[in-house]
Amino acid sequence: MNTKTARYLIYYGGFLMVMGLLGYLSNPEKAKTALMTGGTFGSLSILWGVLGARGIRWSLPAARVMTGLLALVFTWRASVGWWAVFDGKSEKLFAAGLITAMLTASVIMLSVLFKALQPQPTPTAHR
Repeated sequence: MNTKTARYLIYYGGFLMVMGLLGYLSNPEKAKTALMTGGTFGSLSILWGVLGARGIRWSLPAARVMTGLLALVFTWRASVGWWAVFDGKSEKLFAAGLITAMLTASVIMLSVLFKALQPQPTPTAHR
């Protein structure tokens, strides 16, 4: 994994942690899982980034699998949240927005992770 991809994974992990904290702070009685999930998957993403920067080859597939699964979960959770909002439950708007932001970040991160698979052009010497 190149250092740019590793750095993006670390940023993505931090983003997940912040979103989990925001979700928890928006409803501390009912959103404890937001804090745990953001912390757990944010930490794992940071770990994949650090391992990738150190040249650990399996960190890229691990990051792809985890981020892909998160994207699926966020798709499901965002759709449930938005259906609730459209059903008149305006208190679900903040959570639906947060989950949609995490889904967007996950899709972007997946594109970066899959782009990292493609062979990089080798520099050629100019004569």
